[in-house]
Amino acid sequence: MQGTIQNRDAFLNQIASRLGRERLSAPLPRPAWQYQPQDEVLKDATVNELVEVLKTHCLKIHTSFVMTDLQNLPETLEKTIADYGNESIVTWKDQRFSDWGLDPLLKDTLPRQNIDVYEWDYTRGAENIRQAEKANIGITISEITLAESGTVVLFSDKDRGRTVSFLPKTFICLIPKSTIVPRMTQAARIMREKHLQGNNISSCVNFITGPSNSADIELELVVGVHGPVKAAYILIDDL
Repeated sequence: MQGTIQNRDAFLNQIASRLGRERLSAPLPRPAWQYQPQDEVLKDATVNELVEVLKTHCLKIHTSFVMTDLQNLPETLEKTIADYGNESIVTWKDQRFSDWGLDPLLKDTLPRQNIDVYEWDYTRGAENIRQAEKANIGITISEITLAESGTVVLFSDKDRGRTVSFLPKTFICLIPKSTIVPRMTQAARIMREKHLQGNNISSCVNFITGPSNSADIELELVVGVHGPVKAAYILIDDL
């Protein structure tokens, strides 16, 4: 049900009056900055060069980094899961898992090894949170990946709960190579362009840089205070 807006004009006119000016009726022009350093960082880097930047930065953010292709993705993911304990897993409900050939692993191989694999189901409400909280590993997919900072961008929706990347002890993110951009500048433009094209952008967009990190007043880094203790990125060559 769509609501209605009442008394908007009177409200905005009163604000303008209190500010001692006429109400603005047209959008403000975008400033033309003389210097725009945000466009200069890694602007000439190739995709492969951005991959190397991402790989190097993962060392700084305490994040495991593995490269594979679609053919070897199931084997790579299985090994990564084993490296982090072969325990319970929670995943998004996302068609790409099937498209990438991961169904046999997630729905057959791992359950036969007595590894509980739970797929997010919005109809189950709070049960999703409980499953994510007890899971050892959460698996998601990056929509945009920032090479400069080693940041993955996740779009949450009814089938892709935020807690999948937040509550488990270990966070595994699948990163299509095609999603890599230099930095936040390009990520913001991509999201804005999607919006202008009429695409729905998630109301919850999460920028995640490796495992949870926190530093107190003594500037001593502590990992895992507010989220996963460990993180792993699996880069998929989809180009």
